[in-house]
Amino acid sequence: MGRSLLALASLVGAAGLAAAFAPSTAVGRAVVDRPAEGWIRVKPTPTKRPLPANVIAQVRPGSALALYDRPFGRVVTRVGSITRFGSQRAFGVVTTHRGRWLAVTEAGVAGNRVVWVDARSRGLRYARTRYRLEVDLSSRTLLVRRDGVVARRLSIAVGRAESPTPTGRFAVTDKLAGSNFSASYGCCILALSAIQPNLPAGWTGGNRIAIHGTLSSDFGQAASAGCMHARDTDLRYLMRLLPLGTPVVIRP
Repeated sequence: MGRSLLALASLVGAAGLAAAFAPSTAVGRAVVDRPAEGWIRVKPTPTKRPLPANVIAQVRPGSALALYDRPFGRVVTRVGSITRFGSQRAFGVVTTHRGRWLAVTEAGVAGNRVVWVDARSRGLRYARTRYRLEVDLSSRTLLVRRDGVVARRLSIAVGRAESPTPTGRFAVTDKLAGSNFSASYGCCILALSAIQPNLPAGWTGGNRIAIHGTLSSDFGQAASAGCMHARDTDLRYLMRLLPLGTPVVIRP
């Protein structure tokens, strides 16, 4: 991460923020200007290393952050710096509006649709990741992309027809030990900022969507209540690799 990543805290105008999301060959030590109006413009020093394109917005410890239904809209809820599972709260940024507003997802808020945070909030700090997960429900595969290039391809199980895995743009919110919950979760759980709106009849396991282990060998099948099942070896790899806030795109 480093000093140059935290300099994302404020960027001048829409063009500046858009540049933070686009892959580039400019990365490294940042020279920071502080104009009179208090915004921060990042001038990275060019190097041969590619710039990580995925921005993560973290809630600073002890802070409370307002989530809005739209840019300049009404506050739908406020969240703290710690998730319900005890992790540092980190949002994967989906898109931006006017260089000031960031679209993010938060589990249980807005029904798997984006909500908005004000990039000027003092309760936020920023990081980047080179990684992104892409799930293809039709082929039941999960791709790990690093700088846009496929680094690993996983066979997974997905939701059954009556309880399909929701599609959309989400993020990793928590990395948890499966043994803290049930042996049926395998070694590890990567909780996502998505919920299951179509719970099976009689289901008592909650409505949170995650990528986790399984006691069965259902990989490549539509067999779950909406979560994605992966092998423990693959999950340990993801647990080591991905920071909280890593974006996850789930396609039909």
